[in-house]
Amino acid sequence: MSLQVAHVRPLAAAMTAKSGPYQVRPSSVGDAALWLAAFLSGFVIREPAPYELYMAGLTVVWLGFGLTLRREFGPLIICLMLYIVGGIAAIPLAREMGDAIVYIAVSGFLAITAIFYAAILADRPERYHLIEKGYLASSILVALFGIAGYFHLFPGADFFTLYDRARGTFQDPNVFGPFLALPAVILIQRLLTHRMRDCLTCLPALAIIVLGIFLSFSRGAWVVLSAASMVVYLLALITEQNAVRRLRLLALGALGILALIGLIGIALSIDSVADMFQQRAKLVQDYDGARLGRFARYTLGFQMVMDHPLGLGALEFNKYFPEDEHNVYLKGFTTYGWLGGTVYLLLVGWTFARLTPLLFKSRPWTPFLHCIFGVLIAHVILSVIIDTDHWRHMYMLYGVAWGLIAADRIEQRRMVRK
Repeated sequence: MSLQVAHVRPLAAAMTAKSGPYQVRPSSVGDAALWLAAFLSGFVIREPAPYELYMAGLTVVWLGFGLTLRREFGPLIICLMLYIVGGIAAIPLAREMGDAIVYIAVSGFLAITAIFYAAILADRPERYHLIEKGYLASSILVALFGIAGYFHLFPGADFFTLYDRARGTFQDPNVFGPFLALPAVILIQRLLTHRMRDCLTCLPALAIIVLGIFLSFSRGAWVVLSAASMVVYLLALITEQNAVRRLRLLALGALGILALIGLIGIALSIDSVADMFQQRAKLVQDYDGARLGRFARYTLGFQMVMDHPLGLGALEFNKYFPEDEHNVYLKGFTTYGWLGGTVYLLLVGWTFARLTPLLFKSRPWTPFLHCIFGVLIAHVILSVIIDTDHWRHMYMLYGVAWGLIAADRIEQRRMVRK
């Protein structure tokens, strides 16, 4: 079966002889639908979010026109399915079985979205442009909502804040901030690799997104942006063969650091921002190092799951401890059992083992792949101290990564046949 929506009928088969026949190309309809999927990923302030409802319909429609599941991204399918199987096996252990069923159902749906992104990119990798553009447009709007909320720019803008932190159109500032990391890194990469006059339009968008990340006061988001930007910058330096352009990259790196310092300095000149920054910039907060704080729960939690091969059940950890796991690897074992926890670790390792060699290949999508790699590896590190299990954009990152992995392997086979 082919992924092309080849049999969609035109919206109007013909019009008057003066205007001539008018047809909507099926590929245009599918491309617009994909752009909208990426755009809606930034609006998750209520559940079910528009993104979930839209993706459910879009996946069903695309399946009807032939969504191809290729062996090249088989590891993604196998790992995600086993992960969900582990969660299903743990459901009977939950005290609130209804809540557990809903939680695992959401996990299953998000796994399907990852497979969806992998399938559409494996077939036509150039579709990454649509995902990139939709995500960028969404991020600018989402960041503007967060900024407006933080500075109370209009009545009711407080809705876009939580605990005096920008959250935009997300439930939590700690998700809002990391969501903005990918578009920020994409824009930073454009500044590094494109001609300066072509990058002037990037600067306002980048300033908006970076300010949104800063005002989330999410330490995790700050780390993700910093780490991913550094990875992309180093990859640009390593893969650049021209000495003059490499010197330009070094100069831009220095200018970027100065610009960031200046932006932070301007933000900190506002008393409310400075006070919140001083509070959030502490490496270890009170709730991290307390007797049953975040770090203590990691040790106790892993000790507990050693005696529970099927896990504790979804949403059960906080019945034993004051809060949730705040660690996706621990959650893998508590919510999805030994099977799910082990398989998630396997998925992480398998993804980077397949992704890393592609960073140094010349493909049209290599610059975008650099951004995906940097942001994904930063999220994998962040997952040690925060629960990313139901982050929509995390599943998108895995799906896009495996879609491009599959596209490269398919391209290799085509070259061999020639």
